[in-house]
Amino acid sequence: MHLVVIGGNDAGISTALRARELDPSVDVTVVVADSYPNFSICGIPYYFSREVDPWQSLAHRTHADLEATGMRLRLDTLATGIDVASRQLAVRDAGGVESTIAYDELMVGTGAAPSTAGIVGVGPGGLGPDDGVHVLHSMGDTFALERYLDEHQPETAIIVGAGYVGLEMAEALTVRGLHVTQLQRGPEVLSTLDPELGTLVHDELTRNGVDVVTGARVEGVARAAGGRLTVTGRENGEGYARTADVVLLVIGVRPNTSLLTDAGASVAAGGAAVVDERMRTGLPHVWAAGDGVVTHHRLLGVTYLPLGTTSHKQGRVAGENAIGGSARFAGSLGTQVVKVFDLVAARTGLRDHEAVAAGHTPLSGTAIADDHKAYYPGAKPLSIRITGDTDSGLLLGAQLVGARGAEIAKRVDTYATALHHGMTVEAMSDLDLSYTPPLGSPWDAVQVATQAWSRQSGHTTV
Repeated sequence: MHLVVIGGNDAGISTALRARELDPSVDVTVVVADSYPNFSICGIPYYFSREVDPWQSLAHRTHADLEATGMRLRLDTLATGIDVASRQLAVRDAGGVESTIAYDELMVGTGAAPSTAGIVGVGPGGLGPDDGVHVLHSMGDTFALERYLDEHQPETAIIVGAGYVGLEMAEALTVRGLHVTQLQRGPEVLSTLDPELGTLVHDELTRNGVDVVTGARVEGVARAAGGRLTVTGRENGEGYARTADVVLLVIGVRPNTSLLTDAGASVAAGGAAVVDERMRTGLPHVWAAGDGVVTHHRLLGVTYLPLGTTSHKQGRVAGENAIGGSARFAGSLGTQVVKVFDLVAARTGLRDHEAVAAGHTPLSGTAIADDHKAYYPGAKPLSIRITGDTDSGLLLGAQLVGARGAEIAKRVDTYATALHHGMTVEAMSDLDLSYTPPLGSPWDAVQVATQAWSRQSGHTTV
């Protein structure tokens, strides 16, 4: 059997590794559009902050490591078309030479592309990396921005977008000595959190010298006098113009699905390719996984939520099934965590508006609890917001913000585990969680928060 995989990132490499793990006799070819297979895109901000150096450290596995598993890599090779009937993949190499690769099974992991959200003056025919306008979604983007920083030594930066990567890059560029202005379209940074917790992240940015502007709709970017860049738009209904030496656009992604759609695959409303829980596309012998496909969410059903953790899991499922298995993607909960200077924010599951859309009767409440016993030095308060169903008592979601070192990631994972297994808020108090005064309390912070929700909602609590 010859399995061909398109894409050298999380989903593609996970597919290839799983297939080779289960059946070393399977012939696996991985077609990669650039020269950087299996690099950690999530780690790029930490390269810019120099917490990770050199850039080669971002490789999960080296080229040699990957080939040692038995897979064959076709680097700098662009997949250009799928002939479903004859099971042929058309490709073009770096020299422009076109050829075809025959396959028995094909997995498409082409991912997503950075969005510029229709901002005037950016993209083909407009301003780009050579002009100081950058996106950040690949190693090529990384090298372009690093080169610009080295050659031009900018002093000021505007970051458009305050999601996970935008926040991480605000820290990284501040550490590099730039004065950063962060523009966020919504009412608060990190819109995956409720605003009352997003405000805590906002305050941490401000404390570290980042100018945060919320309610800012960016409409255009243009070259200003003296070579600087001007970002224009509307800020809380009023027009504005801000200038900087470099502009970074981190405003989301759009699924990269043209290969699949040209071959006849279906797409969902947001443009992501439709797959089932086995990662089947509906095209014979064609599978798909990663940021280019829909996400099966355990609480919301089919949605689109591109995450590295999800891509790894989907790729593993696709790799197993492509060689005859029957694995199923168990579903996402949207569990995420981000470090912003000395603060960490995380979430899992649903917020109120999402819970209502899913047919629940939600109630959300915020509790403050120390990360460990107050008498032990260094205790830090955590803000934990619980969302539960007032009728059934089911846990629906959790949001956490607290100091770095306060085990935010561990605690959100506790909630994610509870959500995965359909626990009630009340049942959280039954969990046998670890305790020692320097690290926790007899009732851990996750349980203090759920008990507070139970009292607020009228459900029985200890």
